Amino acid sequence: MENLLYIAAIVAAIAFLILCVSLAKTLFALKNTMQGVSETMEGLTKQLEGVTTETTELLHKTNNLADDIQQKAEKLNTVVDAVKGVGDSVTGLNSSVRRVSDNIATEAERNSEKIVQIVQWSNVVIGIMDKLKERRTDSTGWTAYKPVPGQKRLPSPNQHL
Repeated sequence: MENLLYIAAIVAAIAFLILCVSLAKTLFALKNTMQGVSETMEGLTKQLEGVTTETTELLHKTNNLADDIQQKAEKLNTVVDAVKGVGDSVTGLNSSVRRVSDNIATEAERNSEKIVQIVQWSNVVIGIMDKLKERRTDSTGWTAYKPVPGQKRLPSPNQHL
């Protein structure tokens, strides 16, 4: 029986040795896997640093662009206000011109007969002025009247009747 005990101890030792070797292989594989994970994590850390740097630069550019847009929007607001003021002025001017035109039309309708008379009298005055101009340019100091055919002649002032 003692032999059996020795055999059992040897079997247990061999089993323990197999267990230790298996455990060692597993631990070495786990060590390699952990090294791979560690290297991957280092690579990710470097990539994240690059992404973080680019993101920071992009945020700075975005902030600068937002500030620029804000300034331009404020300037554009002043331009829009100025254009609105010009539009209001033009509207006021149109209203004034419309009122004046309406007043003129109303007064012209009220005074149409007077206007017609004024135009007629002006034509008469212009005609008289034209006649006077013709006489002034034609006259040499003496007026010579030409007899109209078929009309009797009047005696001259020097002739006795």
